[in-house]
Amino acid sequence: MKRLLTGAVALPLLILFILKASIFVFACFVSLVALLGLGEFYRMALPARTAIGGAAALSGALSLFLFARPEALQYFMPLSGGRGVPLVLTVLFLAVAIYFLFSIRDIRQSAAEAALLWAGFAYVPLLLSHLVLLRALPDGIQWVFLLLLIVMSGDTAAFYVGSSLGRRKLYPQVSPNKSIEGAVGGLCGSLLGTFIAKFTFLPALTVVDCVVSALVVGALGQIGDLFESLLKRSFGVKDSGVIIPGHGGILDRLDSILFAAPALYYYAYLVVAAR
Repeated sequence: MKRLLTGAVALPLLILFILKASIFVFACFVSLVALLGLGEFYRMALPARTAIGGAAALSGALSLFLFARPEALQYFMPLSGGRGVPLVLTVLFLAVAIYFLFSIRDIRQSAAEAALLWAGFAYVPLLLSHLVLLRALPDGIQWVFLLLLIVMSGDTAAFYVGSSLGRRKLYPQVSPNKSIEGAVGGLCGSLLGTFIAKFTFLPALTVVDCVVSALVVGALGQIGDLFESLLKRSFGVKDSGVIIPGHGGILDRLDSILFAAPALYYYAYLVVAAR
């Protein structure tokens, strides 16, 4: 019940926000989400490094914003000449390297922790920045809605098809409840979602666009779900957090989006927008 109530309240608010928010406000919101999600990742991966994990999460959110909206850096570094983002990332990398170099408790453990710290940057801010890039495209609002429609319709179809028809396990070592039948049903749901988008708010899509985006983006969304399940199992946790009542943490809701957003952005930018 708590899960349904949360969804019933959050979904209309999210739709309204996407429709009304400027690209700058949208980028700020996504950066905040990245801050929370990256914080969850570091609490799972580096529970003994809470201070550096918190600082890295804040830096990751800032990096996402600057990567997706690099023109904003001109307000703070007017002489950077467009090179501000690499400069910021270089400073962050050096700071992390120096921190772990001079806080060694165990050499192998410190090296592994440093690798996890940078893996978190790649996993959350880098992948999630494509959501802002997608919003910045012509018809960006429609593309963001398409992304949500592909992922959500795929998740819903996978759940119901898997619950009723699932017999063969998809990847039992990582996610015992997922089935091959559910995965196929999820792709069919994503395909239905793209055609709904085509005939309602994104007529620029061709039939080929619908099929390709549904299969590629939908499949990557499912892989993102499995990848987060792998992370949680390896870190020994059930949920990434508790911030969303009935839904777990931010990463539990973003797992599919993180992998799906880059695929849809590059397809929209390199294929559809180039026509």
